[in-house]
Amino acid sequence: MTSVVSTIRDLARRSQAAAGAKDREGWLGLFADDAVVEDPVGPSPLCPDGRGHRGAAAIARFYDNVIGRAERMRFEIERSYLCGDEVADVGAIHITLPGGKSTRVRGVFTYRGDGAGKIAALRAYWEFGNRDH
Repeated sequence: MTSVVSTIRDLARRSQAAAGAKDREGWLGLFADDAVVEDPVGPSPLCPDGRGHRGAAAIARFYDNVIGRAERMRFEIERSYLCGDEVADVGAIHITLPGGKSTRVRGVFTYRGDGAGKIAALRAYWEFGNRDH
């Protein structure tokens, strides 16, 4: 197996672990300077224009406004598919919100590497408002 394929799956797991550990700097450090985070893909209350969060400053704001606001976050990956320098994870994110309310977001989470050991794109496919509670 090539190191690029192994690296992007490893980066995806490191991203998920850092989000779960509330390790802001560790999570942000996984992304290339010109990376994009689309979570979810397309227009939503988290990104009204649907273009995603592009670049380090925008990704940091996404972390602060979304990941950083959760009390707890745990990824449950059921299947993972490697293709070139990309990986698609199928599963759920279990989130505990402020005040103790919990939710589960099922989806497909894709990560694309930049060829230099960083994440170039994180794209999450899930339906806003269609979550398991």
